[in-house]
Order: sequence, then C-alpha cells, then structure tokens
Amino acid sequence: MAADRHGSTGRVKVLIDTNVFTLPVQFGIDLFSELERLLGAFEPLVLEGTLRELEQLGAGSGKDASAARVGRMLAQRCTVVETSAPAATVDEQIVRYAQISGSTVVTNDVALKNTLREKGIRVIGMRKKKTLEISG
Repeated sequence: MAADRHGSTGRVKVLIDTNVFTLPVQFGIDLFSELERLLGAFEPLVLEGTLRELEQLGAGSGKDASAARVGRMLAQRCTVVETSAPAATVDEQIVRYAQISGSTVVTNDVALKNTLREKGIRVIGMRKKKTLEISG
C-alpha cells in the first residue's frame, strides 16, 4: 500500500456525520480519541454538506446550537470532501462517498446506519452513551 499524504500506510478513511460532531458536548465523548482507540491511524473526513448542517444548527440558541458550534470547530480537524451531487441529501452523499472511497462512516442516525450496513459499509456509532463501537 502506498503512503498517504501523512506518510502513513495504514490510515483508515473515516467520514463523520453531523450528529457525531455534537457528541463531545452532549455526552462527553472525546471523538478523535475514541476513533483512534478503535482504528489506530485514521484520516477524518467531512462533507461540505455536513459543514453546512453544523452551521445551520449552530446559528440558533440553546444547548443543541452550542453543541453544533463546538462540532463545527472539531470539524476543522477533518479533510473537507467536495461532492458533485448538490441535489442529493447529505445522507445520500455520505452513502455515495463511502461506497466510492471505501470509507468507514461514523453516525448515530439509525436509518443511515441501516442503509450503510445494507450496502456493506462499515459503521461506527455510539455505545451506551459513553464510547464508540464498530458495527457492520
């Protein structure tokens, strides 16, 4: 396997969904430490659509908006992925990109998890509101 831009040959591509970026505020989960615990070396990815969702959620007030603003800051640690399907929903874009790139997807969206598993895509989600776990 050829080395990636970080010089690592074993980095796992991990596409992170909007709802996962709020976990640190909502449940005290250290997102990037948990992913490293599960996967070792990984490359965090975020879709442009996910960033837009975080911005929209963060524009309001209250606990959820605050969590989204923190999530937006965390997303800055990710490589931003441009998608060529602007009419598709963000979830559809996630599925499509994961299929093309072979990425693992981190989400807590039950419907999205089910769709990803049906397509043979590895999924990481929250377990017992304390940690993350791999399924599929």
